[in-house]
Amino acid sequence: MAKAQLDEIDLDLLAVLTRDAEITNKALAHRLGLAESTCAHRVRGLRDRGVIRDTRIRVDGAALGFPLQAIIKVRLANHTGPKVTALFDALVAVPRVLQVFHVAGVDDFLVHVAVEDATALRDIVLEHITVHPVVRGTETQLVFELRDGTGLLPRQPVSVG
Repeated sequence: MAKAQLDEIDLDLLAVLTRDAEITNKALAHRLGLAESTCAHRVRGLRDRGVIRDTRIRVDGAALGFPLQAIIKVRLANHTGPKVTALFDALVAVPRVLQVFHVAGVDDFLVHVAVEDATALRDIVLEHITVHPVVRGTETQLVFELRDGTGLLPRQPVSVG
């Protein structure tokens, strides 16, 4: 999706929605000085065009009994397309995996996990990652703290009214 296809109103809508996905259409329209029908039509258009991919809630892993987060670096022995795709599919299906990144560089995948303890972390590595013949090695890094960045739209939309 090219940025040129988004006008200032689209960018303002996205800036508000990325910070408060639960805002009502009425409040969103008021904040941006739009008619409610125009606002709803614009948001629906952003969804239809694939600019807004989904709306999610994030839960606190510690509150659910998974206080330990880690990044598991995975290095492959070879990089044949079907084997890479099969491993990618397997990694995203592992319980407690939050995200999987297929990356360039020394490592081939970064697997972000949340688990209950060190034993569970070890089990993910040994039972779900290193069992794949294409995996040459892993390295695990504990996450001490996680903070959100400014995101794609750090600008503050103009508030009307």
